Amino acid sequence: MPGVCVFGAGAIGGLIAARLEAAGTGVSVVARGPHFAAMRARGLVLESGGQRIVTRPMLAEDPASLGPQDYLVLTLKAHSLAPALSSLSPLIGPSTTIVAAVNGIPWWYCYGLPAPFTDRRLCAVDPEGLLWKALPPAQTIGCIIYPAAEVSEPGVIAHRYGDRFSLGEPDGSSSERIRRFSQLLIAAGFKAPVRPRLRDEIWVKLWGNMAFNPLSVLTAATLDVITTDPDTLPTVRAMMLEGQAVAERLGVRFAIDVDRRIAGAAEVGRHRTSMLQDYERGRPLEIEALLGAVVELGEWVGEPAPFCRAVLGLVRQRVRIRDSGQA
Repeated sequence: MPGVCVFGAGAIGGLIAARLEAAGTGVSVVARGPHFAAMRARGLVLESGGQRIVTRPMLAEDPASLGPQDYLVLTLKAHSLAPALSSLSPLIGPSTTIVAAVNGIPWWYCYGLPAPFTDRRLCAVDPEGLLWKALPPAQTIGCIIYPAAEVSEPGVIAHRYGDRFSLGEPDGSSSERIRRFSQLLIAAGFKAPVRPRLRDEIWVKLWGNMAFNPLSVLTAATLDVITTDPDTLPTVRAMMLEGQAVAERLGVRFAIDVDRRIAGAAEVGRHRTSMLQDYERGRPLEIEALLGAVVELGEWVGEPAPFCRAVLGLVRQRVRIRDSGQA
């Protein structure tokens, strides 16, 4: 049985760890603070579908105690990766497969792309190239998160809906390592399709988040308002069309149109985006992975994306004001 370590055992990481452990896959979890203390005392508890299960994954505060893993599942937010690199290093050996379950445009995005984008670093998500070096793209597979979950209290994961994690090799191949990990997730009760064009799916998910999330920070509006109100909908649509133009210049194919994507988000209802929640709690935002990278890629392909650039600048300024204590 392969060794699997989940690093970042919050809502999604905890969901994955609990399901894998319950299915008989030995899992180690790196955690700290009250969450770690609660799991050590009472186990990792998963509430899902009206059931409550208690699992006992191996727990570690010090990753060095675990050593290199077969699979290292990263469920951190994009801006948390660089600060965590020294802790991640002991878990990565030459045969470790890194599962990048991270929202937005990932650090490995340009790995193996055709010229002129081959292996270019995205400054928005990896300004000093630290992620590319420490988390080698050749050892990485992409993972798109669809479930919704939350840490309802330390040590307890409340799974709300969704059970799909789409997987993909950067080169689109169906490798042994990705098939093996897919099988582990399927055995744990997830859907885990292996996609030959994962970047297409990355953009379909990003397509809404690049507009809905930052606009929620600027307006404090819920998703149903952002996607239907005549004062915000034109900006949402303009940003998404700019993103589509950038993505298509990079070879991405969109399986749905912009209006269908907006309508799907509107059906979610009175949802406060995770970025708005992070803003209100004084936390860092995923703005660079969700929007900064889109603007940067637009520069690469000659798409100026003026609406995206303007909203990006406004959100950056709003965060600076908040963090200065002037808000």
